[in-house]
Amino acid sequence: MPHLLHIDSSVQEDRSVSRRLTARAADRWRAAHPGGTVTYRDLAADPLPHLDPGQSAPLSAELVDEIKTADTVLLGLPLYNYGPPSTVKAWVDHVLVDGLSVDFATGQGLLASTELVAIETRGGGYGPGTPRAGWDHAQGWLAHALSMTGLESRFIVVEFTLADTNPAMSELKGLAAQSLADGQAQIDLLWEARVVAV
Repeated sequence: MPHLLHIDSSVQEDRSVSRRLTARAADRWRAAHPGGTVTYRDLAADPLPHLDPGQSAPLSAELVDEIKTADTVLLGLPLYNYGPPSTVKAWVDHVLVDGLSVDFATGQGLLASTELVAIETRGGGYGPGTPRAGWDHAQGWLAHALSMTGLESRFIVVEFTLADTNPAMSELKGLAAQSLADGQAQIDLLWEARVVAV
């Protein structure tokens, strides 16, 4: 039976764009996988502890098992201070474990059968040619870290999410709306072929 692991990390609760987008993606996944099951983890409401040499092993095993059980991992990834939320960093720290998710001796990733879709939201613009191009340290870091496990991260990025609430960004509302529409369209296409095939 198909299984989805849905992870949110935004601290913005109902105001969160990333939470709305992962909810949309989860709905599309359910439509494409009738009878599929979902595990939900909220890293903001229930944050993971930092690594502890005496107590981390059971938690790491639990978190890696959640991934192994899933066909798809759906991760909400808001950009905070040019990087991932610290809760996402803690999740990766617990997941990246020799013998559970990666064989460090051979370099073989042990989670290659699972797809990972990360929906990243960025308050401003970080594309090529912008003043903050290259300041997004969440996407590259996540892709590199999880690649060791065999997970291949697919990113959907929505920018200028602060344009509607920050008066200094009011002239960017059009770009924000377009970026949101583009992101929603990409989400809607994620599992479209499976929906049509059903």
